[in-house]
Amino acid sequence: MSNLLSYQNYNGTVEYSKEDGCLFGKVIGIKSLLSYEGNSVKELEQDFQEVIDAYLNDCKERNIEPEQPYKGTFNVRISPELHRNIAVYAMEHGKTLNAAVEEAIANMVGASKIKYL
Repeated sequence: MSNLLSYQNYNGTVEYSKEDGCLFGKVIGIKSLLSYEGNSVKELEQDFQEVIDAYLNDCKERNIEPEQPYKGTFNVRISPELHRNIAVYAMEHGKTLNAAVEEAIANMVGASKIKYL
C-alpha cells in the first residue's frame, strides 16, 4: 500500500490536515514547489494531475525543460566492506559495478525488468 500519487512520471505525497479538514500534498523529487489539495481522495487526485499538467504546460510555454524527478543517477554511501563485496560480486559475474548495484536494487524492490524511457 502506498501513500503516493503518481502521474506523468511524477509522484506526490498524501497528507491530512485535521485543522483544515482537507487532504493536501506536494510533488516530490523536484526542486520546484508544486502543491495540491482536495476535500476527498478524488479531488486530491484531480488537483494533483491538474498541477502537473499546468507545470508541464508552463514549461512548454516558457520553452524550458521541465524538471525530471528521477534521472537514473544518484550517490550512495555504503560501508567499505559492502563496497568491496559488491565490487567482487560484479567482477565474478562479469558485470560492471553499476550493473551489479542496479540488479541488487531491482531484486530488492521486486522489479524483474528495468524499463528505460
